[in-house]
Amino acid sequence: MSTNQFLEQLAGILPDERLLVRQEDLAPYECDALTALREKPLAVAIPETEDEILKLLEACRQHSIAVVTRGAGTGLSGGARPVAGALLVSMMRFNRILEVDEENLTALVEPGVRNLAISEAVADKGLYYAPDPSSQLACSIGGNVAENAGGVHCLKYGLTVHNIVGLKVITIDGHVHTLGNNTLESPGYDLTALMNGSEGMLAMITEIRVRLRVKPPIVRVILAAFDDIEQAGNAVSTIIKAGIVPAGLEMMDGDAIKAVEDFAHAGYPLDAQAILLCELDGLEAEVNAQIETVTALLNEQGATEVRTSRDDQERMRFWAGRKSAFPAVGRISPDYYVMDGTIPRAALGTVLKQIGAWSKEIGLSVANVFHAGDGNLHPLILYNGNIPGEVEKAEELGLRILTLSVELGGSITGEHGVGVEKLDAMCDQFNSDELALFHALKEAFDPHSLLNPGKAVPSLHRCAELGAMHVHNGKLPFPELDRF
Repeated sequence: MSTNQFLEQLAGILPDERLLVRQEDLAPYECDALTALREKPLAVAIPETEDEILKLLEACRQHSIAVVTRGAGTGLSGGARPVAGALLVSMMRFNRILEVDEENLTALVEPGVRNLAISEAVADKGLYYAPDPSSQLACSIGGNVAENAGGVHCLKYGLTVHNIVGLKVITIDGHVHTLGNNTLESPGYDLTALMNGSEGMLAMITEIRVRLRVKPPIVRVILAAFDDIEQAGNAVSTIIKAGIVPAGLEMMDGDAIKAVEDFAHAGYPLDAQAILLCELDGLEAEVNAQIETVTALLNEQGATEVRTSRDDQERMRFWAGRKSAFPAVGRISPDYYVMDGTIPRAALGTVLKQIGAWSKEIGLSVANVFHAGDGNLHPLILYNGNIPGEVEKAEELGLRILTLSVELGGSITGEHGVGVEKLDAMCDQFNSDELALFHALKEAFDPHSLLNPGKAVPSLHRCAELGAMHVHNGKLPFPELDRF
C-alpha cells in the first residue's frame, strides 16, 4: 500500500486539525530537547481517545509504518525524535487527572498531564507527587515514565519507577493491558517497572497511577559554599556516611553558579567554586537535629559559608536557582550539550577534576550541575554549533565522560534515557548477552519493531563495529544472537 493510502486512512480517523501533514506543521516535531538531531516525521497524529489510538495503531500495522510517541518534547536524549517515514503520535490531548484516591495515596492520570500539575491538583489535600525533574513545569508524566525521570528529590523518594504503581498500555497488536494495581505489591512479573524507562519501545501508555505522598511538616534547605570543588564532592559522601538521607542533595560548580545567579537571583555566593544544596524534611525535632549535624559536617569538610533557609520563600528561591540551571546556561552560550552519567558518590571529586582537565584540553567550557546525592552528573558542555568542529568536540567530551562513568562502576544514564544520543555508549556498558536480552524483550512486545525503532538498544553488529565485541567473518561470537 502507498503512503497516500496510509494518510487517507488516517484522515478517516482524525479530523484535519489533529492530523498534521504539511512540512511547516511538522517542523516543531522534528526533535525533542536534543536539538542537534532532527528528522521530520511522515505525519503527526493528535488523538483524544483510546479508540483513536487503537485505530492509528491498526493503520500502522497494516502499512508497516513506525510509530513514535511524544509527550511534551522536553527529553534530552532524542527519545522522541521522529524516525524518517514514521507516524509521530502526540499525547498532548491526554491531559486529564482522572482520579485522586486519598485513602490509598494514589492518583490516576493521563500521560499528557504535566508533572507539576499533579502536585498542584492535590496541594489542598496536603499531598504531592515526589519526582520533580527540572523541567517539571512543562514535562509530561508519560515522558517521565518513558525515560524513568528523576529530579532533585530522587535521593530520598526515588525515581519515577519507584513512584508508579500501575499503568494502562496498548501494545502494537492492539491489545489493551492494565499493569500493576492500587496496592504496594502485585502478583506476577513486574511489567509496570519494565515499562518505566522503556522509551516507548514496548507499548503506548494511556493511563498512569502515581503514588502520592503526604507533605512533611517541616522542610529546610542548607546552602553550603566551597572554594574547592573536590571538597564539595567529598562533603556529599560524608553526609550520607553519617546516616542522613536528605530529601535532596544537589551540587553546582562555579561556572553554573555565576550563570544561574545572573538569571534567577537565587542569592548564591558568586565567589564560590561550588555550592551544595541539602534539603532536609520531616518532623521539626528531627529536622532541627539533622541541620545541626549536617552544618557541623559541612564546616569540617571546608565549607566557607553555610546558610539555612529561614522560611519556605527562601527555600524555594534556593531551589529556583538549581532548577533554572539549563535555561540560565542557555543565555551565556549559543549551544550546550547536556550529559547524564551516573557514578559512585565517592568518585565525585575525582570525576569533577577529570572533567576540568578534559575541558581545558578540548577547549570547551563545562558547567556542572547534578544530583550529587545519587551521583547523577549533568555536565553542560558549552559550544557554538556555527563554528566548524565544535559539535564534534562536544560529542567527544560527552563520550569521554560517559566512558569514565562506566569505568568507575557507574552508568551512562541516570534519568535522561538512552534515545539515540547514547546508543554507542551502550556498547561500553553492556555485553552481547545483555544486549541480546534487551532485543528479545523488544521482540516479545513488538515483533516487527514498529514502536520507536532504532532507540535505546544498539544492534550487536554496531557494537562489534565499534570494537566492543569480537566479530569473525562477519559473524558474532554467538550464532543465536546474529539476528540482532
